Amino acid sequence: MNRDFFRGKLDELLVDPIGTGHNFWKILHEDIAGNQEQTNKVFSDKWETYSSSKEREGFYQFQRESYLTLYGFSSEKEFKKHLLGCEVIFDAGCGLGYKAAWLAELAPHALVIGMDFSEAVQHAAETYAALPNLFFIQGDIAATGLRDGVVDYVNCDQVIMHTENPEVTTAELVRISRRPNGEIACYFYAKKALPRELLDDHFRTACSELSREELWEMSEQLTELGRRLSELKMTIDSPDIPALGIKGGKQDIQRFIYWNFLKCFWNEELGKETSIVTNYDWYSPSNARRFSEDEVHELMKTHEMNVVYFHAEEACYSGRFST
Repeated sequence: MNRDFFRGKLDELLVDPIGTGHNFWKILHEDIAGNQEQTNKVFSDKWETYSSSKEREGFYQFQRESYLTLYGFSSEKEFKKHLLGCEVIFDAGCGLGYKAAWLAELAPHALVIGMDFSEAVQHAAETYAALPNLFFIQGDIAATGLRDGVVDYVNCDQVIMHTENPEVTTAELVRISRRPNGEIACYFYAKKALPRELLDDHFRTACSELSREELWEMSEQLTELGRRLSELKMTIDSPDIPALGIKGGKQDIQRFIYWNFLKCFWNEELGKETSIVTNYDWYSPSNARRFSEDEVHELMKTHEMNVVYFHAEEACYSGRFST
Protein backbone atom coordinates (compact mmCIF):
# COMPACT_ATOMS: atom_id res chain seq x y z
CA MET A 1 0.00 0.00 0.00
CA ASN A 2 1.51 3.29 -1.12
CA ARG A 3 1.02 6.91 -0.09
CA ASP A 4 -1.75 7.47 -2.63
CA PHE A 5 -3.77 4.66 -1.06
CA PHE A 6 -3.47 6.15 2.42
CA ARG A 7 -4.05 9.68 1.13
CA GLY A 8 -7.33 8.54 -0.43
CA LYS A 9 -8.30 6.98 2.87
CA LEU A 10 -7.52 10.22 4.71
CA ASP A 11 -9.70 12.21 2.29
CA GLU A 12 -12.63 9.92 3.09
CA LEU A 13 -12.26 10.61 6.82
CA LEU A 14 -12.23 14.40 6.60
CA VAL A 15 -15.42 16.44 6.66
CA ASP A 16 -13.87 19.08 4.38
CA PRO A 17 -11.06 18.57 1.85
CA ILE A 18 -7.78 20.20 2.86
CA GLY A 19 -6.19 20.54 -0.57
CA THR A 20 -3.14 18.94 -2.08
CA GLY A 21 0.05 18.18 -0.24
CA HIS A 22 2.62 15.47 0.34
CA ASN A 23 2.13 14.63 4.01
CA PHE A 24 1.36 17.95 5.74
CA TRP A 25 -1.62 20.35 5.88
CA LYS A 26 -2.96 23.14 8.06
CA ILE A 27 -6.49 23.47 9.36
CA LEU A 28 -6.71 27.10 10.41
CA HIS A 29 -8.83 28.03 13.42
CA GLU A 30 -10.06 31.52 14.20
CA ASP A 31 -10.64 33.05 17.63
CA ILE A 32 -8.04 31.00 19.48
CA ALA A 33 -8.29 31.62 23.23
CA GLY A 34 -5.47 33.68 24.70
CA ASN A 35 -4.18 30.93 26.97
CA GLN A 36 -4.25 28.41 24.13
CA GLU A 37 -2.40 30.75 21.77
CA GLN A 38 0.28 31.34 24.42
CA THR A 39 0.51 27.59 25.05
CA ASN A 40 0.87 26.90 21.30
CA LYS A 41 3.73 29.40 21.02
CA VAL A 42 5.50 27.87 24.00
CA PHE A 43 5.35 24.38 22.54
CA SER A 44 6.39 25.61 19.10
CA ASP A 45 9.43 27.17 20.76
CA LYS A 46 10.10 24.13 22.93
CA TRP A 47 10.05 21.64 20.07
CA GLU A 48 12.02 23.90 17.72
CA THR A 49 14.72 24.23 20.35
CA TYR A 50 14.79 20.52 21.15
CA SER A 51 14.62 19.27 17.55
CA SER A 52 18.40 19.59 17.14
CA SER A 53 19.38 18.24 20.56
CA LYS A 54 21.90 15.39 20.63
CA GLU A 55 19.92 13.96 23.57
CA ARG A 56 16.76 13.69 21.48
CA GLU A 57 16.99 10.04 20.39
CA GLY A 58 17.72 8.86 23.92
CA PHE A 59 14.70 10.80 25.15
CA TYR A 60 12.52 9.32 22.40
CA GLN A 61 13.56 5.80 23.39
CA PHE A 62 12.84 6.57 27.04
CA GLN A 63 9.38 7.86 26.06
CA ARG A 64 8.58 4.76 24.00
CA GLU A 65 9.58 2.44 26.85
CA SER A 66 7.60 4.50 29.35
CA TYR A 67 4.58 4.44 27.06
CA LEU A 68 4.33 0.66 27.31
CA THR A 69 4.16 0.88 31.10
CA LEU A 70 1.74 3.81 31.12
CA TYR A 71 -0.76 2.03 28.89
CA GLY A 72 -0.47 -1.57 29.98
CA PHE A 73 1.69 -3.33 27.39
CA SER A 74 4.34 -5.80 28.50
CA SER A 75 6.46 -5.25 25.41
CA GLU A 76 6.61 -3.49 22.06
CA LYS A 77 5.70 -6.80 20.47
CA GLU A 78 2.46 -6.94 22.48
CA PHE A 79 1.65 -3.33 21.52
CA LYS A 80 2.28 -4.09 17.84
CA LYS A 81 -0.10 -7.04 18.08
CA HIS A 82 -2.70 -4.80 19.75
CA LEU A 83 -2.57 -2.39 16.81
CA LEU A 84 -3.13 -5.12 14.21
CA GLY A 85 -6.89 -4.60 14.32
CA CYS A 86 -6.62 -0.83 13.81
CA GLU A 87 -7.26 0.75 10.42
CA VAL A 88 -6.96 4.37 11.59
CA ILE A 89 -4.72 5.70 14.38
CA PHE A 90 -4.82 9.32 15.55
CA ASP A 91 -1.93 10.85 17.50
CA ALA A 92 -3.54 13.82 19.25
CA GLY A 93 -0.89 16.43 20.09
CA CYS A 94 1.96 14.77 18.22
CA GLY A 95 4.64 17.45 18.74
CA LEU A 96 7.78 16.47 16.82
CA GLY A 97 6.01 13.33 15.61
CA TYR A 98 8.26 10.65 17.05
CA LYS A 99 5.38 8.71 18.62
CA ALA A 100 3.27 9.07 15.46
CA ALA A 101 6.21 7.65 13.49
CA TRP A 102 6.55 4.81 16.01
CA LEU A 103 2.85 4.01 15.61
CA ALA A 104 3.18 4.12 11.82
CA GLU A 105 6.13 1.71 11.92
CA LEU A 106 4.37 -0.68 14.31
CA ALA A 107 1.17 -0.61 12.19
CA PRO A 108 2.26 -0.22 8.54
CA HIS A 109 -1.19 -1.42 7.44
CA ALA A 110 -2.95 1.48 9.19
CA LEU A 111 -3.42 5.14 8.33
CA VAL A 112 -1.73 7.22 11.05
CA ILE A 113 -2.62 10.90 11.49
CA GLY A 114 -0.56 13.18 13.73
CA MET A 115 -2.15 16.50 14.72
CA ASP A 116 -0.70 19.34 16.75
CA PHE A 117 -1.56 23.02 17.24
CA SER A 118 2.12 24.02 17.40
CA GLU A 119 4.49 24.56 14.48
CA ALA A 120 6.47 21.49 15.55
CA VAL A 121 4.21 19.40 13.35
CA GLN A 122 5.80 20.95 10.24
CA HIS A 123 9.18 19.66 11.40
CA ALA A 124 7.59 16.27 12.05
CA ALA A 125 6.28 16.10 8.49
CA GLU A 126 9.75 16.81 7.10
CA THR A 127 11.46 14.33 9.40
CA TYR A 128 9.12 11.41 8.72
CA ALA A 129 8.22 12.08 5.07
CA ALA A 130 9.38 8.60 4.05
CA LEU A 131 6.58 6.78 5.93
CA PRO A 132 3.77 6.33 3.37
CA ASN A 133 1.03 5.72 5.95
CA LEU A 134 1.81 8.77 8.10
CA PHE A 135 0.27 12.23 7.62
CA PHE A 136 0.48 15.37 9.72
CA ILE A 137 -2.04 18.17 10.22
CA GLN A 138 -1.46 21.43 12.08
CA GLY A 139 -4.75 21.95 13.84
CA ASP A 140 -6.77 21.81 17.04
CA ILE A 141 -7.33 18.36 18.51
CA ALA A 142 -10.51 19.77 20.10
CA ALA A 143 -11.85 20.38 16.56
CA THR A 144 -10.18 17.74 14.40
CA GLY A 145 -12.23 18.01 11.21
CA LEU A 146 -12.62 14.21 11.17
CA ARG A 147 -15.93 12.45 10.70
CA ASP A 148 -17.75 10.69 13.53
CA GLY A 149 -16.52 7.28 14.64
CA VAL A 150 -13.62 6.80 12.22
CA VAL A 151 -10.61 6.26 14.52
CA ASP A 152 -9.73 2.89 16.05
CA TYR A 153 -6.96 4.06 18.38
CA VAL A 154 -6.45 7.58 19.71
CA ASN A 155 -3.15 8.38 21.37
CA CYS A 156 -3.35 11.49 23.57
CA ASP A 157 -0.18 11.13 25.59
CA GLN A 158 0.86 14.07 27.84
CA VAL A 159 -1.38 16.47 25.93
CA ILE A 160 -4.98 16.76 27.22
CA MET A 161 -4.05 19.06 30.14
CA HIS A 162 -2.48 21.58 27.75
CA THR A 163 -5.71 22.13 25.83
CA GLU A 164 -7.98 25.09 26.58
CA ASN A 165 -10.80 22.89 27.84
CA PRO A 166 -9.91 19.22 28.51
CA GLU A 167 -13.60 18.29 28.77
CA VAL A 168 -14.29 19.65 25.28
CA THR A 169 -11.17 17.97 23.91
CA THR A 170 -12.17 14.64 25.46
CA ALA A 171 -15.64 14.94 23.91
CA GLU A 172 -14.04 15.46 20.49
CA LEU A 173 -11.73 12.46 20.86
CA VAL A 174 -14.70 10.33 21.92
CA ARG A 175 -16.73 11.62 18.95
CA ILE A 176 -14.14 10.54 16.38
CA SER A 177 -13.58 7.14 18.04
CA ARG A 178 -15.12 4.09 16.42
CA ARG A 179 -18.09 2.45 18.14
CA PRO A 180 -17.93 -0.08 19.60
CA ASN A 181 -14.40 -0.84 20.77
CA GLY A 182 -12.64 2.36 19.72
CA GLU A 183 -9.87 3.06 22.20
CA ILE A 184 -8.38 6.24 23.65
CA ALA A 185 -5.00 6.16 25.40
CA CYS A 186 -4.78 9.28 27.55
CA TYR A 187 -2.38 10.73 30.14
CA PHE A 188 -3.28 13.23 32.87
CA TYR A 189 -1.03 15.26 35.15
CA ALA A 190 -1.75 14.24 38.75
CA LYS A 191 -2.44 16.81 41.45
CA LYS A 192 0.49 17.12 43.85
CA ALA A 193 0.81 18.26 47.47
CA LEU A 194 -1.03 21.51 48.24
CA PRO A 195 2.12 23.71 48.53
CA ARG A 196 3.31 22.48 45.14
CA GLU A 197 -0.11 23.08 43.56
CA LEU A 198 -0.33 26.63 44.92
CA LEU A 199 3.20 27.47 43.83
CA ASP A 200 2.67 25.91 40.41
CA ASP A 201 -0.38 28.07 39.78
CA HIS A 202 1.37 31.21 41.02
CA PHE A 203 4.53 30.57 38.98
CA ARG A 204 2.58 29.71 35.84
CA THR A 205 0.68 33.00 36.04
CA ALA A 206 3.91 34.94 36.62
CA CYS A 207 5.67 33.09 33.79
CA SER A 208 3.03 34.17 31.28
CA GLU A 209 4.53 37.66 31.55
CA LEU A 210 8.14 36.57 31.00
CA SER A 211 10.00 36.79 27.72
CA ARG A 212 11.19 33.73 25.84
CA GLU A 213 14.75 34.38 27.00
CA GLU A 214 13.67 34.75 30.64
CA LEU A 215 11.70 31.50 30.50
CA TRP A 216 14.66 29.52 29.17
CA GLU A 217 17.00 31.13 31.70
CA MET A 218 14.64 30.20 34.54
CA SER A 219 14.39 26.63 33.22
CA GLU A 220 18.17 26.33 33.21
CA GLN A 221 18.31 27.65 36.78
CA LEU A 222 15.66 25.18 37.96
CA THR A 223 17.58 22.37 36.29
CA GLU A 224 20.78 23.43 38.01
CA LEU A 225 18.94 23.54 41.34
CA GLY A 226 17.67 20.01 40.74
CA ARG A 227 21.17 18.81 39.86
CA ARG A 228 22.74 20.35 42.97
CA LEU A 229 20.05 18.93 45.24
CA SER A 230 20.52 15.47 43.68
CA GLU A 231 24.27 15.59 44.17
CA LEU A 232 23.80 16.21 47.90
CA LYS A 233 22.64 12.57 48.15
CA MET A 234 20.80 13.56 51.30
CA THR A 235 17.78 11.73 52.70
CA ILE A 236 15.04 13.33 54.76
CA ASP A 237 12.62 11.41 56.96
CA SER A 238 9.48 13.53 56.78
CA PRO A 239 6.32 13.09 58.84
CA ASP A 240 2.99 12.68 57.06
CA ILE A 241 1.15 15.99 56.72
CA PRO A 242 -2.24 14.85 55.33
CA ALA A 243 -3.84 18.31 55.40
CA LEU A 244 -1.24 19.48 52.87
CA GLY A 245 -1.08 16.23 50.92
CA ILE A 246 2.55 15.63 51.93
CA LYS A 247 3.47 11.97 52.25
CA GLY A 248 5.95 11.13 54.97
CA GLY A 249 8.82 8.66 54.99
CA LYS A 250 12.44 8.60 53.90
CA GLN A 251 13.01 10.43 50.61
CA ASP A 252 15.89 11.95 48.71
CA ILE A 253 15.88 15.69 49.43
CA GLN A 254 15.57 16.60 45.74
CA ARG A 255 12.52 14.37 45.32
CA PHE A 256 10.96 15.68 48.55
CA ILE A 257 11.21 19.27 47.31
CA TYR A 258 10.20 18.25 43.79
CA TRP A 259 6.97 16.49 44.75
CA ASN A 260 5.87 18.84 47.51
CA PHE A 261 7.10 22.35 46.74
CA LEU A 262 8.86 23.10 43.47
CA LYS A 263 9.38 21.32 40.15
CA CYS A 264 13.15 21.31 39.66
CA PHE A 265 13.57 18.35 37.34
CA TRP A 266 16.93 16.71 36.91
CA ASN A 267 17.73 13.36 35.28
CA GLU A 268 21.40 12.66 34.68
CA GLU A 269 20.68 9.77 32.30
CA LEU A 270 18.42 11.84 30.05
CA GLY A 271 20.86 14.76 30.14
CA LYS A 272 20.96 18.47 30.82
CA GLU A 273 19.14 19.67 27.67
CA THR A 274 16.26 17.25 28.22
CA SER A 275 16.00 18.30 31.86
CA ILE A 276 15.89 21.97 30.88
CA VAL A 277 13.16 21.31 28.30
CA THR A 278 11.18 19.35 30.90
CA ASN A 279 11.25 22.29 33.32
CA TYR A 280 10.38 24.70 30.50
CA ASP A 281 7.47 22.44 29.58
CA TRP A 282 5.99 22.77 33.07
CA TYR A 283 5.92 26.46 33.94
CA SER A 284 5.81 28.08 30.51
CA PRO A 285 2.43 27.02 29.04
CA SER A 286 -0.59 28.80 30.52
CA ASN A 287 -2.70 25.67 30.08
CA ALA A 288 -1.49 22.84 32.32
CA ARG A 289 -4.44 21.32 34.18
CA ARG A 290 -3.90 18.75 36.93
CA PHE A 291 -6.39 16.03 37.88
CA SER A 292 -7.26 13.84 40.84
CA GLU A 293 -7.86 10.15 40.19
CA ASP A 294 -11.57 10.64 40.83
CA GLU A 295 -11.70 13.47 38.29
CA VAL A 296 -10.16 11.27 35.61
CA HIS A 297 -12.69 8.50 36.21
CA GLU A 298 -15.57 10.97 36.32
CA LEU A 299 -14.47 12.52 33.02
CA MET A 300 -14.47 9.16 31.29
CA LYS A 301 -17.72 8.10 32.93
CA THR A 302 -19.38 11.30 31.65
CA HIS A 303 -18.48 10.27 28.11
CA GLU A 304 -19.55 6.66 28.66
CA MET A 305 -16.03 5.30 28.28
CA ASN A 306 -15.04 1.99 29.83
CA VAL A 307 -11.70 1.46 31.57
CA VAL A 308 -9.54 -1.09 29.73
CA TYR A 309 -6.38 -0.36 31.70
CA PHE A 310 -5.54 2.21 34.37
CA HIS A 311 -2.17 3.30 35.75
CA ALA A 312 -1.53 5.62 38.71
CA GLU A 313 1.69 7.13 40.04
CA GLU A 314 2.77 10.34 41.75
CA ALA A 315 3.32 12.20 38.49
CA CYS A 316 0.30 11.11 36.52
CA TYR A 317 -2.70 8.95 35.76
CA SER A 318 -2.88 7.19 32.43
CA GLY A 319 -5.08 4.59 30.85
CA ARG A 320 -6.83 3.10 27.89
CA PHE A 321 -10.55 3.75 27.66
CA SER A 322 -12.94 2.15 25.18
CA THR A 323 -16.22 3.17 23.60
